Amino acid sequence: MNFDEQIDRSLDGQLNQDEWDSLQKAILADPELRETYVEKRWLHAHLLAQSDRLPTLLEVSEKSSPVQNRRPYLWLNAAAVILFLGWVAALSFRSEKTPTVATLIKAEGCRWEASDLPTREGAKLGLGTLALAEGMATILFDSGATVTLEAPTTLEVTSAMHCQLVEGSVVADVPESAHGFTIDTEKMKVVDLGTRFGLTTNSLGGSQVYVFEGEVKVHRGDQPEAKHLLTGKSMHTGMSSTAPGQELDRSIERRAPKAGNWIPITTATGRGKDGYIRRGDAHGPASRQPVVMVKHTDLAPTNERRGLLTFDVASLGGAAIADAILTLKIESSGLGFATMVPDSKFAVLGVLDPAIDDWREDELTWKNPVAEMTAENLDPSRYVQLAEFEIKKGSSHGLVEVSSESLNNYLNQRKSDLISVLLVRETGEMDEQGLVHAFASKEHPTGQAPTLWIETTSSTK
Repeated sequence: MNFDEQIDRSLDGQLNQDEWDSLQKAILADPELRETYVEKRWLHAHLLAQSDRLPTLLEVSEKSSPVQNRRPYLWLNAAAVILFLGWVAALSFRSEKTPTVATLIKAEGCRWEASDLPTREGAKLGLGTLALAEGMATILFDSGATVTLEAPTTLEVTSAMHCQLVEGSVVADVPESAHGFTIDTEKMKVVDLGTRFGLTTNSLGGSQVYVFEGEVKVHRGDQPEAKHLLTGKSMHTGMSSTAPGQELDRSIERRAPKAGNWIPITTATGRGKDGYIRRGDAHGPASRQPVVMVKHTDLAPTNERRGLLTFDVASLGGAAIADAILTLKIESSGLGFATMVPDSKFAVLGVLDPAIDDWREDELTWKNPVAEMTAENLDPSRYVQLAEFEIKKGSSHGLVEVSSESLNNYLNQRKSDLISVLLVRETGEMDEQGLVHAFASKEHPTGQAPTLWIETTSSTK
């Protein structure tokens, strides 16, 4: 929001009550904005008080006594200054009661909810709560510690050396100057001993900490003594254990993508199905889960994941397709950290062999794949690339829409009533704790299942 413009409009009485209330809250929360407002208000009052002199200054000959004309404005100015100084004193008193302890140094593309601290990039932060609904944001504490929030996350700032993670995930980088920096969750206290660590907690109180580098001391409410964790080690409470090298666990209306006569076909339609495979999964098939997980990594190969979607297009008969759009609803996987993965590119590949479409959800695993879908270089006689898409770093929600001439041609050349596509992430990660991307499956309780939106040539006439 352009607060400079808002301030100028407020001085001219152009703000409605909601806008004025919002501006007041922002001014009270941000010392720099407060200073800007004071300067603009003083200049405005001063110009108003001296407005009677302007005609006199512009005239070559003085026609009336400026002293006499100025007298009423001076009284008004004096009264305004007295009131204004009182208001500034009140703001200063409030500022002294809530000193700033950190700075929001990065908040690009973020959406906030129920935060009582300023959320604009560069804002100084006092004591209070930040609730990040979308995106990633980074806080630099005055102690030197840096904490990155990954949506959805709620964090309470309590001092330059302490904060509380109410819910969500953070990654902390703590230099030697901030030795002892502490982050609490409901059931865990993590004290830094010069390190970089990730911490996550859910609404049920389950928490996990993972040390990327260095050492932390962890106090758990259910254990009498603190434990020290070194690089590569993790600790959990209220959650299932994390195997070595596995990502840290982070514990949910269909509409046409554009105007026209579009037919939606989901993976829940007819004989449709969806699922994913994980290289190191020893627990059997990962189908019939709320999300389809996809990940690429060279740092922890057992965490590689690929998704497979099959659509039943029998309802189209032999109709030619004029246009098609594949939509995927991004969901939180609850695994890994977005901080460890850059903007990520994905490939959508069409399966060319109709025999592959008969795969079974209860049999699909990395050790029992279909059509060599686990190969590093996929066989071009079995797969054709239909499209690519990108998910920006920190995007944990939203809708992906994929369309291309290749997708249209692939659908028009279909040889059966089942159409299958493979989802592969092409972008790697900076750490084995990198984020696992996920998309709502047909089993997801609220998210839209993978959907093919089809517009046939007959519907366009």
